[in-house]
Amino acid sequence: MQDNLQVNSNEFLPLRDVVFNTLRQAILTGELKPGERLMEIHLANRLGVSRTPIREAIRKLELEGLVTMIPRRGAEVAQITEKSMNDVLEVRRAMDALCVELACDRITKEELELLKAACDAFEQAVKTKEAKKIAKADVELHDIIVQATGNRRLVQLVNNLSEQMYRYRFEYIKDSTQHGRLVDEHRIIYESIVKKDKETACEAAKMHIDNQKNTIIMQIRKEQENRKNRLSE
Repeated sequence: MQDNLQVNSNEFLPLRDVVFNTLRQAILTGELKPGERLMEIHLANRLGVSRTPIREAIRKLELEGLVTMIPRRGAEVAQITEKSMNDVLEVRRAMDALCVELACDRITKEELELLKAACDAFEQAVKTKEAKKIAKADVELHDIIVQATGNRRLVQLVNNLSEQMYRYRFEYIKDSTQHGRLVDEHRIIYESIVKKDKETACEAAKMHIDNQKNTIIMQIRKEQENRKNRLSE
């Protein structure tokens, strides 16, 4: 358990929701690592709450696929597997391509200005080398494109997938060797939307996801190999 795990207080939310959001964020950002056991009494002590909201949060996290129940071990943070990642990224790849295509037709002048500012903000965030700041800037940039589609149902679908997507994207963003590529890809997408070049925008959006997928697959396989080596020692 990470020592810096703390309840993200919100006076307007019930305690069970605050605990759920705290644990979910810790999983999404890797503070609670894949395979880490979630022991109710330990979590309750760490967060200064009773076991009831912890138990309720774990149930909800299991429904979201972020927690798995292991016989005779209890709850664990779900592993990041190639299958689970592929399922999410396949859908997101198709939706991102559709989003940039629609944005080419529908984005307003004001939204284009916001998108350019978001690209600049992302570059500045990269210079900090702080994964959370980079991830936040990345989400804000993509949100502008999604909103520019003007399709409320598409916005809803993307938002529904965004939490699961965040976990994989955060793993990617933690790899600093990819930051330059991310900056370049965002610029290509932005410039393609400015030019209303749907074909280039769609290909760039798909490549954006494909590069993420390939990098995370290498990370997953490396971790599997390390785990196998540890078990054989």
